[in-house]
Amino acid sequence: MALVKQSDNRGVVIAAVILMSWSVLLVYLLRYYDVDFASPLTYLFFLLQTHLYTGLFITAHDAMHGVAAPGKPKLNKAIGTVAAFLFAYNWYPRLLPRHHQHHRHVATAEDPDYHHGSFWLWYLSFLKQYITWWQMLLMAITFNLLKLFFPVENVVLYWMAPAVLATFQLFYFGTYEPHKGEHPADNPHKSGTQAKNHLWAFVSCYFFGYHYEHHDKPYLPWWQLYKTKI
Repeated sequence: MALVKQSDNRGVVIAAVILMSWSVLLVYLLRYYDVDFASPLTYLFFLLQTHLYTGLFITAHDAMHGVAAPGKPKLNKAIGTVAAFLFAYNWYPRLLPRHHQHHRHVATAEDPDYHHGSFWLWYLSFLKQYITWWQMLLMAITFNLLKLFFPVENVVLYWMAPAVLATFQLFYFGTYEPHKGEHPADNPHKSGTQAKNHLWAFVSCYFFGYHYEHHDKPYLPWWQLYKTKI
């Protein structure tokens, strides 16, 4: 039984908090923050913005499972579309069928997220599945526009680089670690899982290191996934 009721609005509120936090912090860091590479705050803000970028994709991912706004398909799709688009111009209608194909054919040749090979070849395969030429074009145009108004080091450090690192974070904790290697025959989801540590699970990838649990209960939003961890 799903733990999220159709009338539950917590997913909408949580999605709004992530979207607003990412937007407000980005505006502050681009416009008002003076980068000082001798200050720990510079790196703390970089890591926080990376974490919020990851949160954008996790929010879009929740929408793909219909739990960003349960029982409200139009709002759910809108949240997913906006969250995905803010993450380096990802296109939600393109991501949606690929993600469900991953769930139907996990760790097989028909799984778009899976690659039978070395870590870096798998990462490149992952990028090829989710990055298109028009995204790169839009990113390049946006970068050149932003640097007309904001210091270039701020644009690189707080808009561009966090998106790259968040992509790596999503791949490592949400794809590579749980699906690498051979899984026993009694593992129907061909997925591993992190050891139980809710703080690390949240910081590393919004509980998606608990990946077997996600595949076992895909109807749970990220903020309830920890409840399934034994």
